Amino acid sequence: MGGRKLGKVCGMNLQMPLSLAAGYKSRCQQARVVSEGWGAKELFCANCDSSALSQLAINYKCADLICPKCNAPFQLKATSGSIAHTIADGAYGTMVSAIRADRTPNLLLLRYDKASWCVRDLLLIPHFAFPESAIIKRKPLCDTARRAGWVGCNISLDRIAPDARISMVIEGSSRPASRVREDYRKLKPLRGIGTSERGWTLEVLNAVRKLGKAEFTTHDAYSFDNDLQKLHPGNRNVRPKIRQRLQVLRDAGILLHLGRNLWRLV
Repeated sequence: MGGRKLGKVCGMNLQMPLSLAAGYKSRCQQARVVSEGWGAKELFCANCDSSALSQLAINYKCADLICPKCNAPFQLKATSGSIAHTIADGAYGTMVSAIRADRTPNLLLLRYDKASWCVRDLLLIPHFAFPESAIIKRKPLCDTARRAGWVGCNISLDRIAPDARISMVIEGSSRPASRVREDYRKLKPLRGIGTSERGWTLEVLNAVRKLGKAEFTTHDAYSFDNDLQKLHPGNRNVRPKIRQRLQVLRDAGILLHLGRNLWRLV
């Protein structure tokens, strides 16, 4: 039985097609073409029931793959090191504008074994799960740089709720598509919230996840009011905002309201 067929029967074939790297000298270029080629053969869409993604043209901005059924775009970033807490991305202004206009692609973060070129870990972050506070501005490039003054950004994974860091591959084992899609589906109600309010909602969700307990009180959530105040220095009503966002998370089916000031994560 061939590797491709086995991959479809037992899950994704995690061996990336190293042959695609022929002709590329840079390890970065090799990783790009090999990981994107693998993604076009093995990845499925988490947003719908499509069993495949299509590769986009090399000069297509902000995305590498697209679902042929629902047109959901995906950006793929590959590394042979660990998936860091901070991910380098493109221009700061472009990323912030994309979040505000709801135009960000789904982000795929792939870790592969340097020796075998096998996928070891793969995280999916839905396109609607990026709070603006997760985009960290970098220093402008110096005057002597080719793009002097250009301002890039990093994506802070610590500021993205664990719910939105969906595992597709864990330590060399792929998760069933049904479970990945279920994790994605649970977050979909957040997509219907306006982008500015969605950011607050995601930040509060991230905060209550950090409590590390299934049930918590509104007062527990207030323990993050200083952190949220720093993210939103112009807001002087942080605690009422926290209460409001807890209710939004309840309406989205992510929280259960058990009674006065008592909540449970679903």
